[in-house]
Amino acid sequence: MVKVSVLASSSSGNSTVVATERTRLLIDAGLSRRETFERLTASGIAPDSLTAILITHEHSDHISGLAAIAKKLDIPVYVSRLTAPALFENSEDWSGDAWSNGYTPKLELFAAGSSFTVGDIDVTSFTIPHDAADPVGFSLRAEGIKISIATDLGYMPESIRFHLRGSDVLLLEANHDIEMLKVGPYPWALKQRIMGRNGHLSNEVACNFIRDDLDTSTSTLILGHLSAQNNHPEIIRLMASQALAQSRNGRSLFTKLVIAEPKGAVEPVTY
Repeated sequence: MVKVSVLASSSSGNSTVVATERTRLLIDAGLSRRETFERLTASGIAPDSLTAILITHEHSDHISGLAAIAKKLDIPVYVSRLTAPALFENSEDWSGDAWSNGYTPKLELFAAGSSFTVGDIDVTSFTIPHDAADPVGFSLRAEGIKISIATDLGYMPESIRFHLRGSDVLLLEANHDIEMLKVGPYPWALKQRIMGRNGHLSNEVACNFIRDDLDTSTSTLILGHLSAQNNHPEIIRLMASQALAQSRNGRSLFTKLVIAEPKGAVEPVTY
């Protein structure tokens, strides 16, 4: 059995679990320890059964709970070599300062673009275009199932399209509606950052990918990292449904579309 549980996927916190009978990986730790453990338990996963934590990049909505969780469970933290120093530099953004209280994290460093194995899950990292030190996405394979996670990216280069091919489950960013962002309350400089090539994917770009490039093997598509201020679940649900219906591969007949609400967990996907 392979189980994918998106505990949170939004601008305020990101965390996903990929679990087999033997191995349970937490990808990103953007919720508090308490909230993470509560959502793990609700999804049927005991927090102390986690095998390791994988980090995509150092922004606070992906690491705010990392120090407390890593210290409590004392499990390995897989992070790219260039991102690792930023974890400590950004510690002032975290709730609590576990690193300075005598705890040495069990860091497992990797080069962006490399592959490694944790338990019975094979992990491939790939570089994503985002304004962080060394941001990555992940593809994970277990029991013949491929799960890919690609959020926090400004555009969709061919390298990412390549890594997403063959995914059975895909968590893809659909961060903002361009018109909502343009007329919204954010300062113009922040709007430019979000719309830039190292920012976040718009609904339009995500749906173009769904229509033109979504792999025929993808049976569950989860759209996440929605902005609470600049998007709405029903907007992207309608746009993505239309993109699936217009897909060259007839994906609307075979792909389950799931929208990750900004403040809630997603019902686990099990194979």
